[in-house]
Amino acid sequence: MKQAMAMAAVIGLMAASGVNAETMAAKADPAKAQQIVNTVCVACHGADGNSPAPANPKLASQQADYLNKQLTNFKSGERKSAIMAGMVASLSPEDMKNLAAYFSGQKLAPAAAQNKVLAERGEKIYRGGNADTGLPACSGCHGPTGSGLPVMFPRLAGQHGEYIETQLKNFHTGERSNDPEKMMRMVALKMSDQEMKAVAEYISGLH
Repeated sequence: MKQAMAMAAVIGLMAASGVNAETMAAKADPAKAQQIVNTVCVACHGADGNSPAPANPKLASQQADYLNKQLTNFKSGERKSAIMAGMVASLSPEDMKNLAAYFSGQKLAPAAAQNKVLAERGEKIYRGGNADTGLPACSGCHGPTGSGLPVMFPRLAGQHGEYIETQLKNFHTGERSNDPEKMMRMVALKMSDQEMKAVAEYISGLH
């Protein structure tokens, strides 16, 4: 019930803010992002958004409006990263929309969890949460297949486990704080380090 109410509130916030993924995509031109991708993004995220480094997120198939929000947050300083702040410093709002559209249109390379036992533990948490600590199921917001919800909840399926674990820890400590309504910070506070690692491992092979 609480998860359903939270989702309803989120959708209401999206409507109130005028968020419309189709509208943003219609205004963006992914072809114009190609030069920026080849000169700025490729080293860390790959030309097709399938980052070869587990510390860097895969951008391929991520929702365009979520990517645009993150780029905007990096530029404003709402999301902290010395590296990304430098990368986005010269980007215009149009550049960021074009980049978001470009990466969202790339195909995510398939992946599999490396630790089966850990992934099985992570699946239980992802799908059922932890009633003892009040931890909600990840699937309540990110969906059973990890497809997420535009703007508010990113696609998680197939993301690098190392990156996911790092972000959960950053939310837990408050180092990352650009989550709407503090939702991820409140969730991460209920997670142990082992739960974060397990969920991240499961997500890495989710599809």
